[in-house]
Amino acid sequence: MTLFVNDLTHMDVSLYCPERGLVGASWHVDVVLDGELGHDGMLFDFGEVKPWIKARLDGGMDHTLLVPTEAPGITVIECSEGLCLRASQPYPLEIRGPRQAFTLLPWKEITHGRLAERLSADLMRRPPPRVNDIRLELRPESIDGAGYQYSHGLRHHEGNCQRIAHGHRSRLHLWVQGQRAPDLERQWAEWLDGRYLVDEHDIVPASDDDIRGFLTLRYQASQGRFYLRLPSARCVIMPTPTTIEHIAAWLAQRVAESSGQSIRIAAFEGIDKGAMAEAHP
Repeated sequence: MTLFVNDLTHMDVSLYCPERGLVGASWHVDVVLDGELGHDGMLFDFGEVKPWIKARLDGGMDHTLLVPTEAPGITVIECSEGLCLRASQPYPLEIRGPRQAFTLLPWKEITHGRLAERLSADLMRRPPPRVNDIRLELRPESIDGAGYQYSHGLRHHEGNCQRIAHGHRSRLHLWVQGQRAPDLERQWAEWLDGRYLVDEHDIVPASDDDIRGFLTLRYQASQGRFYLRLPSARCVIMPTPTTIEHIAAWLAQRVAESSGQSIRIAAFEGIDKGAMAEAHP
């Protein structure tokens, strides 16, 4: 017997890509379970499927940095924070943090298909009673219009959002005088795509030894100490924490000032969630 649950949950991560660098990603999670019926005529209670699988994803890859350890130009070593990732392409990058903030994968590149196979195998190490096979599918959201991928970290968050390199793939909706503005959406989504969103309070003041053109971030959170250095050109600096509420308000104001028009914005944080804000020039 086979059971399926479509769109059981979502995953939000960042991943290191040798071609693009640090990239945010979000996926729908679908699941198929094979097994034998019990005396109650059921394979597995749907009410138990979602929390069982979601708890394992939340405690595993979700909100981590996915690292293909066999990619060119990348090294991972132990450090005082836990682990240190250094990359040389497509730009120099260094990230340090507790071990649980990273998912190390012995691959040259990361694909959502291969990740789904890895997650399915992990779940089958301790399957529920009567379940013989678990198959996950990770699906990127179908975005008809403007979308962008970003990474960030939230120092004050008590959960896994405090990890300095996690991210999202998100829609962007803008309205000018009550009308959607697709050209404006694409313009700002292209500008944000592939960027790291920085809370200016996390920036370490530059010293004479610092490399010009780079930003260094450091903070202490409940899970441990975090550190990130990457090119300034890959960053967007905000005067506030990079929560979706602040992102929406900040971006609305930037677009209003740039366009000279009143703006309403819906900024998404991954799939099907986000914040709305309005601003005037």
